[in-house]
Amino acid sequence: MARGVEIRVRGQVQGVGFRPFVWRLARDMGLSGDVCNDAQGVLIRLFGEASGFEARLRAELPPLARIDAVEVCEISGAADGFSIVASKGGAARTRVTPDAATCEACVAEVFTPAQRRAGYAFTNCTHCGPRFTIVESLPYDRANTTMAPFKMCAACRAEYETPEDRRFHAQPIACAECGPKIWLEPASGRDPIKDAVTLLQAGKILAIKGLGGFHLACGALNVQVVATLRARKHRPAKPFALMGTVEMIEAWCAPTDNELALLQDPAAPIVLLDAHHSPDGIAPGQATLGWMLPYTPLHHMLIARFGGPLVMTSGNLSGEPQVIGNDEARDKLAQFADAFVMHDREIARRLDDSVERITPQGPMVVRRARGRVPGTLPLPQGFDAAPQIAAYGGQMKGALCLVKEGQALLGHHLGDLDDALSYDAFLKADADYAALFDHHPDRVACDLHPDFRASQHARSKGLPVEEVQHHHAHMVACMGENLWPLNGGKVAGIVLDGLGLGADGTIWGGEVLLGDYRSFERWAWLKPAPLIGGDMAQKEPWRNALMRLDQAGLGDFADKAWPDAPLEMLRRAAENGLNAPMSSSAGRLFDAFAAVTCFDGPQSFEGEAAMRLEALATSAQSRALGLPVTGGAIDPAVLFRLVAQGDKDASELAYTFHASLAQAFAEQARALVATRQARAVALSGGCFQNALLLDLTVKALGDVPVLIHRKTPANDGGLAFGQALVAAARHL
Repeated sequence: MARGVEIRVRGQVQGVGFRPFVWRLARDMGLSGDVCNDAQGVLIRLFGEASGFEARLRAELPPLARIDAVEVCEISGAADGFSIVASKGGAARTRVTPDAATCEACVAEVFTPAQRRAGYAFTNCTHCGPRFTIVESLPYDRANTTMAPFKMCAACRAEYETPEDRRFHAQPIACAECGPKIWLEPASGRDPIKDAVTLLQAGKILAIKGLGGFHLACGALNVQVVATLRARKHRPAKPFALMGTVEMIEAWCAPTDNELALLQDPAAPIVLLDAHHSPDGIAPGQATLGWMLPYTPLHHMLIARFGGPLVMTSGNLSGEPQVIGNDEARDKLAQFADAFVMHDREIARRLDDSVERITPQGPMVVRRARGRVPGTLPLPQGFDAAPQIAAYGGQMKGALCLVKEGQALLGHHLGDLDDALSYDAFLKADADYAALFDHHPDRVACDLHPDFRASQHARSKGLPVEEVQHHHAHMVACMGENLWPLNGGKVAGIVLDGLGLGADGTIWGGEVLLGDYRSFERWAWLKPAPLIGGDMAQKEPWRNALMRLDQAGLGDFADKAWPDAPLEMLRRAAENGLNAPMSSSAGRLFDAFAAVTCFDGPQSFEGEAAMRLEALATSAQSRALGLPVTGGAIDPAVLFRLVAQGDKDASELAYTFHASLAQAFAEQARALVATRQARAVALSGGCFQNALLLDLTVKALGDVPVLIHRKTPANDGGLAFGQALVAAARHL
């Protein structure tokens, strides 16, 4: 028996060409042994002189592979040559690879007539294609994916079994002879892609089945069809995502090198880009456009044949999750679409497109979904012994988080859990992730709010429950992403968002917190104002403006601004506390200021008024005003008095608002660092998706250490990560 080594590799190492890479490396070094996939990752046995193998393993990884850990132990045995052996089952500990955009080699095949996959919409290899959207269980083998019904033809089987081939053990491998098929409904000619493009060119709207669900698509430069899509979807103003080539994008935007790199990332997210001009009706009142490159062969062929950019927006009923099934699409999308581009590969789980941007402070994730999940995040120093925890996030941007063995799996965007189908998707995701990753939590974490469906679900699990205050979870999520050590000392958290139940039972949303992973204290906050009408205050920004104007002594200004509104009745309701809870919400302050500068009417989607205000502010510069602080309360009244003076244009007012808010909160946080009560400042909450506010706040903080979100959403999509870390810290 010879002496050898067994190497366990954990991480993103399945479905990415890792085994053939190991096979080639072992052969190159003259080693014998074998390699296999199992539910813990990849297991390698080596016999021979293996020094230097691990270094090359890490240095020469396949494009989509990521190594989290390598464990080596000595073994004895023998092997004749080096082989790739069948996968083994067992407890799931490895991560599943996210879906990846079509690689250059596969795109070239699709557009090369001599290639046998020319024009084939499901072309892929080990470096690209569907992963998480097709896998049903571990280990990641074809039999455990939605490709199982498609038996490989002889040619595909030969590629699949040849280690030198880039399709060696590519589980979704297929061709026109043996793989999934695409068709158009209602049927027309023999070329469904050509016929689909003919419809698009004729100004029709198509429902197109993709990786994680259906899109609704139409010509982006056809003003009439864009207006028709808005009318059919009852979506008057929310921006549409666009798909096109780099050349098409550059006709409307001037992407930087970093933005181009993000567009071309295997995750292929929607990237928000500053627009020098915008197609009519695509993003009304906005300064950015959301662009993505084609990320499947079908998309590449549609864009190439159409010859221009396409609107590519989620195929769903308003407020519901994206449609993924063919019958579901026929039932729900017929009122929107003139035709359907269908295929017969099932989608194992729905995934929206990820949304990201590059800000002056670096990358930002707005929506974490296709291409990014189920990627994991390492836990900070001190969390090695954290128990298994499931955290269930908030209400508006549902996402869950699982902690296991030093890693956090932050799940995909699930939408507003008030919607019944979104909540069903949330329950399915909970069971799905737990089964896929063999997760058995010792405890669960949730928001303080007793009426959040996610919190109610957590309490139904029959496990110990850790309730975590909303804004503490935001701050901790930012700390955790930046690997702030468990015992690294206190941090000042500037947390600006919409609404969250405070520790004192009131509604918070504009806070400076001082704390660590385990606990916090509220140091400063935005002066509270009544939310008259409760939820109506979020829909109708003028209600917030009325209260802020009254606080500033500008009741006459409000009377003139909204002469037909029942102002006196609303004032009495606020005075008597009738459905008018007090709130320090920065999000509602943005709404209020937008209502007196640039936004008239109800919001048709969350954040519409604030996004208009940000877009307006980017076209001007002005100085910040000092906002007085009394007993910890930051008073914005001076900003509304500036509006009432009437001598500033709207863009200048918008910039002053951003700069003043940034300066006021930065001053409070800087003071905590200057007095050594805090060692750094963390910026979190949905308002920090505003790139201008983020940049101005970082600049106002000066030379103090600043932690910001780059891989996790600053909004409620990252909340569960913070909850999980708080719950873990309390038991370490």
